[in-house]
Amino acid sequence: GVCVREGYERILELHGTGYRAELKGRVINFALGFSHPKDFDMPAGLECEIPKDSKGQVVILRGPDKAVVGQAAATIRGYRPPEPYGGKGVRYRGERIREKAGKAGK
Repeated sequence: GVCVREGYERILELHGTGYRAELKGRVINFALGFSHPKDFDMPAGLECEIPKDSKGQVVILRGPDKAVVGQAAATIRGYRPPEPYGGKGVRYRGERIREKAGKAGK
């Protein structure tokens, strides 16, 4: 179950070549295939964990305030929403991406 002290949790997954997230103090640094990295300043009350074994491709956001966690997750996902063709981008864990067959239906 969810104990109250833990608050809320959102798990984001980065899909894409060279996509990764790195934690630098209170800033999450995202490499998402842009020419420059995206920095996300964590608001107060937000915790972030990037599991070592995920190679920077899983970002776990936690906090006592559902709105803060949800907003942060939405902002980050907004940097690179999943695309229906390659399925690349930032998605919530468990989110179904309706993949469309690209050219040649690969």
